[in-house]
Amino acid sequence: MPTTRATTDRSAVRTLLRLWPYVRPVRARLFTAAFVAVVASCTGLVIPLVLKWMVDGPVADRDPAGVWLGALYLLLLGVAEAVLFGIRRRLVARPLSHVEAEMRADLYRRLQRLPVAFHDRWASGQLLSRGTTDLMLLRLFLAFPLTFLLVNGGTILVGLVIMLMQDWALGLVVLGPAVPVMWTCVVFERRYARVARRAQDQIGDLTTLVEESVLGIRVVKGFGRHRSQARAFGELAGRLRGTELRKARLLATIWAVIVTLPEVAIGAALVLGAVRVADGELSAGTLVAFLSTALALRWPVDSIGFLLAMSQEAATATERYFEVMDEAPEDTGAAGPAAGPAPVGETGLRFEDVSFRYPDAPPGSPPLLAHVDLHIRPGESMALVGATGSGKTTLTALVPRLHEVTSGRITLGGVDIREMSREELRTRVAVAFEEPTLFSATVGENVLMGAPDGAGGPELDRALAIAQADFAHALPQGTGTRVGEQGLSLSGGQRQRLALARAVVGRPEFLVLDDPLSALDVHTEAAVEAALRRVLADTTALIVAHRPSTVLLADRVALLSGGRITAVGTHQELLRHNAEYAHLMSGEQEESR
Repeated sequence: MPTTRATTDRSAVRTLLRLWPYVRPVRARLFTAAFVAVVASCTGLVIPLVLKWMVDGPVADRDPAGVWLGALYLLLLGVAEAVLFGIRRRLVARPLSHVEAEMRADLYRRLQRLPVAFHDRWASGQLLSRGTTDLMLLRLFLAFPLTFLLVNGGTILVGLVIMLMQDWALGLVVLGPAVPVMWTCVVFERRYARVARRAQDQIGDLTTLVEESVLGIRVVKGFGRHRSQARAFGELAGRLRGTELRKARLLATIWAVIVTLPEVAIGAALVLGAVRVADGELSAGTLVAFLSTALALRWPVDSIGFLLAMSQEAATATERYFEVMDEAPEDTGAAGPAAGPAPVGETGLRFEDVSFRYPDAPPGSPPLLAHVDLHIRPGESMALVGATGSGKTTLTALVPRLHEVTSGRITLGGVDIREMSREELRTRVAVAFEEPTLFSATVGENVLMGAPDGAGGPELDRALAIAQADFAHALPQGTGTRVGEQGLSLSGGQRQRLALARAVVGRPEFLVLDDPLSALDVHTEAAVEAALRRVLADTTALIVAHRPSTVLLADRVALLSGGRITAVGTHQELLRHNAEYAHLMSGEQEESR
């Protein structure tokens, strides 16, 4: 996982403003909801003024009718305030669910377009937490803290004006704690930002561990590692608990300051006001109105702590969300100009002085592939052989542009593959990986992922027959049977045959097969090889091979050693004239015996 970014120097406001493109389409409803909330809060501040009128008027004059009229005013104001807050909630519910859905859809689309190198660096649990927990925090922030930071700020300002108009001396007493409260908020915001980021990253780590434990449950159970996995989970959960407790302590500290200081100020104002009423300097109604206004401001002031906390968590969630969205996606079109004109009549697949180094490799490290030159003629099948770690899989990944070459070029039919859009290239090139990945879908849906839109039963049946995957028809619902997550309800050989069927179903111009028969038994391997020979007769193919039986499927063999193609020829030629190749093949034969 990438290193966590520092949050000490980032502005929460500037970070949250990045949400504006998502909020802009629903801004009218959100602004209306904020206006309604402000009106509702100001309606509540009218209540102390009615109380002042009642105390100095009907109560002092012993007028029961006036008291009942005042009570009716208070009831109507209370009902109006409640109705307005209800309207606000209805106004924000639908647009905010739309914002969350749009952000989640954009995140998913970006993940699909990001290069393989990005997914190699990031833990899946970190990505999952950004698409679930972080987006939930953002929806809650837009629904509540964002509005009420504005509403409560406005309410406090209006309330202070009312109190100063009632009596400026008492107003200054209540304003006394403003400076220490503001200083506490600044310190709290900076510290809470760091802890909130740490907690959300730890949630991602915990999600990763749970996901890996579920997907690898057979390994965990097979090796009896459930206790060690439980310990690892306990350690991560303990660290997360400690971070959450740190957040709680910070929140408790700011609440203690924000609640205590204003309460002390209100108490001082009550004593001073009572003395002044006794001396005849202040009317009882004014004191009641002043204290009622001050008490009405308790909730807006008390809420500052957790509103700031939720805002910091939302800012952190926004930061984490845009860490993914800011990653450069794969280009949908050409990657840039070709390295030079293609030779006249050039066909097939050609690697020309190709070198490759992973983007995150240490500076100055040697390339994994260096000056690779290889030509696979049209209709020819080429086996790629090499020792473990020699770069065979990486070389095949360059053909569909899962990785971009560092230097040199690859041409298909005489055209630099970087001049093609990835969509065009990947309709011409099909891939079957050594580790077959199946999705939680039906057998038919998994196989037809490799076919153009509109393909159906005939193409599916043909591909299953080629891959010797007719077992699919004997499943409980035939090719409509769901294979479960990662296809773990099937054997390794069955998964590999379905992956092979997916590669050939679209009748690709070029096939890249990464050791496609490694999980098959001897009898099934022979049947699949016979079917593959018919497919390879009509296409151009590059086959990563480890077994002599797989090598014999190819017309020629290329030996990859030290990141370079060191020999090309037929299987028999290389056996006679290349000691390294002969050693690799003899080792495989000994293992098979």
